[in-house]
Amino acid sequence: MNLTELPVTIRRPHQALATFATRLFTAAGMDADKAACVADLLVLTDMMGRPTHGLAQCPAYLDELVNGRMTASGSPETVRDTGATVVWDGGYLPGLWLMEQALTLGFERLPEHGVFTFSMRRSHHIGCLAALAKQATDRGYYALIASSGPHTKVVAPFGGKEGLFSPNPFAFAFPTTGFPVLVDTCASLTTVSMTRQRAAAGVPFDHAWLLDADGRPTREPAVMERSDDRGSLMLLGGEEAGHKGFGLALMVEALTQGLSGFGRRDAPTRWGANVYLQLMDPAAFAGTAESIAQMDFLAQRCHANSPVDPARPVRLPGEQATRNIEQHLRDGIALSPPTVAALHNWAQRLNVDDVALP
Repeated sequence: MNLTELPVTIRRPHQALATFATRLFTAAGMDADKAACVADLLVLTDMMGRPTHGLAQCPAYLDELVNGRMTASGSPETVRDTGATVVWDGGYLPGLWLMEQALTLGFERLPEHGVFTFSMRRSHHIGCLAALAKQATDRGYYALIASSGPHTKVVAPFGGKEGLFSPNPFAFAFPTTGFPVLVDTCASLTTVSMTRQRAAAGVPFDHAWLLDADGRPTREPAVMERSDDRGSLMLLGGEEAGHKGFGLALMVEALTQGLSGFGRRDAPTRWGANVYLQLMDPAAFAGTAESIAQMDFLAQRCHANSPVDPARPVRLPGEQATRNIEQHLRDGIALSPPTVAALHNWAQRLNVDDVALP
């Protein structure tokens, strides 16, 4: 069975789900403003078509909150601030809220500096990078975001078989007239969330995107669930060209850990994230109109390229997300049965009305 064939529940309005998630987070102790921010960004992620990083993350976040591993209130510590560059210690506060605060700070400083560069250590999980980058493109800016989990060791370096890196996602985004281009990828061929989802469903990958404990390619996600003889996620490029994914993993580690002054050398044990964010205002370069004209032309030439399969013309990253948002605004969001069951369970534990759920 393919994951796209798994049953989903009937749809619910996005605002009702955001309100419900906000109540769950506040009931678990999170500040109200933080709870609303996290809920809204998780729902946006679902609307963009990234369900592994949307409301499916609520149960894990709630578990972190009630067990004191996600900081429920407070503010980040400023480690360094030069105006154009900023370093924060996030203190394991909610990562989506921290990123919204960092983006807001960057938007305030772009008129003066043109480029704003930010690094953060000890954030909690920051979710879907494309959903964050969209906040910049909506304002006409470019964005580069990278994230690593210094505690996570699930991707082996090229030629090795022992997990060392996290998947090390990164996103690059820029606006066009019709839609934002949202490149959101990682240094591994798949992610931890997708691997866990497939392992729970008993669905193998279509291709050998993992390595077993002996370093042999495999389609079986269960190799990542073993306490002994655990496998690893295969680097982007696979067996033949994994050195390219290795280079990208090193780049993300340097940007997120080297520049923040905290990383694997410190041997953290908590689920969290280090972050690199760069915002660019095209008005500070050749000009906004010139940037849009060039990127519109590039998008048009991509669309005009003769497709291998006429039924599947060239599509730019972010294009489908824009269509998905429009559909979900119209039709509501459909959650998977496991996500609905987990949210029902948390609603009962926290004494929150779950009428918003199916």
